[in-house]
Parts: sequence; C-alpha cells; structure tokens
Amino acid sequence: MTTLEPPRWLTALAAALQEALPRLHGCADEPLVAEVIASLSEALAEGELELALPSAAHRQALLASPLAAEPDGPLVLLDERVGWRRWQRQRQAVCAELVRRAALPLQIPAGAQSCRALVQVHGEGLDAQQQAAVAAVLQCGVVLLEGGPGTGKTSTVARLLAAAAAQQPGCRIQLAAPTGKAAARLRAGLTAAQPWPCSTLHRLLESRGERFGRTRQHPLALDLLVIDEVSMVDVPLMAALLEALPERCRLVLVGDGAQLPPVGPGSVLRDLEAPACRAALGAGAVQLRRTYRNNGAIAALAAALRVGDRDQDPLEQLHPLLAGLDSGANVRWLQQAPGRLPQPLLQRLRQHQQQLQRLVTTADLGRIDVLAAIEQCLVLCPLRRGRWGVEAIHRALLGEAATASPWQWPLGTPVLCPQNQSDLGIANGDLGLVVQTEAGRRLLFGPPGHEGPLLVHPAQLPALQPALALTVHKAQGSEADEVWVLLDPAARQSRPLLYTALTRARRQAWLISAAGTTLEPPAAPPLGSDP
Repeated sequence: MTTLEPPRWLTALAAALQEALPRLHGCADEPLVAEVIASLSEALAEGELELALPSAAHRQALLASPLAAEPDGPLVLLDERVGWRRWQRQRQAVCAELVRRAALPLQIPAGAQSCRALVQVHGEGLDAQQQAAVAAVLQCGVVLLEGGPGTGKTSTVARLLAAAAAQQPGCRIQLAAPTGKAAARLRAGLTAAQPWPCSTLHRLLESRGERFGRTRQHPLALDLLVIDEVSMVDVPLMAALLEALPERCRLVLVGDGAQLPPVGPGSVLRDLEAPACRAALGAGAVQLRRTYRNNGAIAALAAALRVGDRDQDPLEQLHPLLAGLDSGANVRWLQQAPGRLPQPLLQRLRQHQQQLQRLVTTADLGRIDVLAAIEQCLVLCPLRRGRWGVEAIHRALLGEAATASPWQWPLGTPVLCPQNQSDLGIANGDLGLVVQTEAGRRLLFGPPGHEGPLLVHPAQLPALQPALALTVHKAQGSEADEVWVLLDPAARQSRPLLYTALTRARRQAWLISAAGTTLEPPAAPPLGSDP
C-alpha cells in the first residue's frame, strides 16, 4: 500500500503532543515513545484509538516511561497494543454498560404472547438471521443488528418493532440516527405504517453545545430505542446516551461495520464487534448475510471490500473486478490527469445544477419530493481541500461566489448545514436547496420532526456550505441514484472510505482516479445517456 504524507494538522498535532506530554509529566524525551505518540496521533484521523506496538523495543520504552504508568499516564499498554488511556477507560465503560444492559431481564407484561408465537407471526417470510433478530428484541435488553447493503436491515427492524409492540402494548418506541439525513432515511423506511418518532441523537438528547439536557437525572421516557447507522456513533456520544437511557429501556443498534468509523473519538460498533464483546451479547448479536437487493457491480465491489485486507490498497484489491466490468455495468471507472478537475464530472454536475434550478423555479416548494431531487446525483471526495477536493469543485462551478454567502449562490444550489441548529430543528449534515419565495431568497430543508419542508432565512444559518460535492464522511447516512467518487491521489485511500462511498449509490457509481494506475477502464458512454 502506498504511504502518503499525513495532513498538515495531524503532523502539527503529533509534534505538539511529542513536546507537551513529557514536559507535563516531568520526564525526559524518549525517541521510541515519541514515535508511538506520533503514530497514535495520526491514527486519530482514521478513528483509531489504539495501535499494535511496532516492536519489543517500543514496548520496553513504554514500560519504563511515566507516560504509560498507572494510573494517570496518558498512554496505556494493552498486551501488544498501545492506546490513549482516557478514551480506553471510556470505551471499556461503554462496552461494560452495554453488556450489563444486555443481561437485564425484560419486564414483560403478564399474559403476553410467547416469544416463539410472536416470532412465528412477525417473522413470517424472514430468513433465519432475520428471525433471530426478531427473537432477540423479545428476550434481550440490547440487540446488535449488522449487515451490508441490501441485507434487509430496515425490513427486519420493522418486524422486530412490531413484535416488541405486540409483546408490550403501549411500548414507547423512538427511532434515532447520528445525522439528519440518516434519520430522514430511517423515518421514511419505518414510519409509513406506524408513525414512531424519529430524530437525530443530538436532538433526542437535547444537545446544548458540549452538554446534553437529557441525563441520568432527566432520563428519556422510552421503552425501546432504535439507533441506525451506529457505525457513525463515537464513544463519548454513546456514553452520553447510556447516561440518559432508562435502566429497562431496550436498545437496538443497527449498522454496517465495514463503513468509515466516526469522526469523533472511538467506534462503538468496532468495539462491539470484538469477539469477547459479541460473545457477551449472546443471542442479541445478529449478523445479516443474505443479500436481497441485487445491485450489480456495486454490490460485488462492496462485498469484496467487506472482506479485504485493511492494509491493502483498495484499488489494487478491486483490480480483477474493475478490469472485468462490461459497458453495461452499474460501476464505471475513469482515469484522468490529476492536475485538473475531470471534465466529465464537471459536465455532469452542471447538468445537475440546471435540473435543480429548473425544479425550484417551477415546482411547488411545499412538496417534499423537491428535496429528493438532490439525491439524483452525488459527488464524493476524500478531502475537502486539494486539487480534487470539495472546495475545488465548488470554485469550478460557482466561481468567486463559492466562498460567499448563500445570497450569491444560484437558485437550486444544494446546501449543507455543518452544525446542529436545535432552535430551527436542523441537524449537522442536513441538506437543503437555495430557493426564491415571495418573501425573498430562502433555504429549503426537510429534516425529521417536520411534517413538511421548512423554509429558513439564510441569515439564520451563517455557517452554511454549498453541497454540490461532499466529503465521504459528510455523505454517511445519505444515498443517491448516481454517485461519482473522485479519488484524490493526495488522499489516504482506505477500504472503509471506498466502501462507504460506493454504497451511497442506488443505481450507478462512477469511480475517477488519477491516470497512471494499472487499471484499464472501459471507455465512458456519452454524458447525458441513461446510466
């Protein structure tokens, strides 16, 4: 795998920690310990809080250093691994609490139907793993439901919720997800027949900046909570949730462990996937493996990435599959000179701009499907900055207005809210459109918690960003009919990143990489043809 230079901010962070930690703990600099600090700092960008020790010499250096000494050294040795002590304690506490809750006996009303009878009714037509998930929610305090795209996670959740509601009439059920977009998808998939409330986790916990209104002293009034896209939930957020969750509230965690880890510290899902933790969850840990939605080459590439070597370059890993794609496949590969943005991509984005502009000037803005038009085409980049980054795409399409306010963006421009706005009911990651109303320029959003679209004055969202392209991290929880993945050669390519990007596509995916790889992609069809 090609080793690329880490981002400048990571290099600066590593240098600062290498200097500050020995000074604060009153010990001399040790080169081997400094190497460990630098590696752990760089690993934060990948969501990793611990690493394998490079050598026995590094282990000995840590054993002799106050920086790894109990109980207050910032580093902690974990057999042949090393991590950050603060987060390690929090990770252990979160996992221990989830395991404890999983073992609590459920409070089942007298006269409730048996688990077997409920599974027969609500699990009819499901495969064995899906039925096991229905049975798990009827018997376990914590259910971990994992599966890749098309494995029926949403339909399984719908059935297990129906079974739980039948077992416990009047059960107070809540749906939640880490981002507004993920919550909107969850709400659309599960509340058509039964209007269960759905929100982001931050809104559910009544986020107040760094604190939450819902705590152990002011807990949530729930009997069952479903969290979708749990791969995006970091350890501090899960710790805050568990603090606010009633003792006997059932918890269903739904996710795909092959996706990118959270932006925040630690991955709850990865910790739960550890063999010891999965064993402790017992029947509550369910893995869906059968694929029901045949999504052609997208599904084949995603399946290969799920089982690949984490240290292998994902493009090299996919080479046999990509090289064998025919012209009708729903994944296309393009190689372009790395110096300039690819013209096929810009041409397709300009078409998308024009389509959105026509829509917002002719359609009824009170219809939710106006916002669904954003999902026709999605462009994803590993980096925000750089020649092939999100900002470069916006400069190419919006000119100088790219760094201006929404007042200067063309009508129909997709916009991204980069932070929670609880007073407006808009969450970090929500997407909207620039529209024109009788009252002037407005922003059209449709987040969970609102029955219809929401019109917001641009001045109410000062940190707004254009969203003709998104980073892969920002796109988690989203889907689109057509996805373009621009693999910047300056970015660290990882299996979870490429997997997450590809699985955002419902119908068609385009992969663009820098010329010079060993792949020979087929010729691209004319833009404007039906993909």
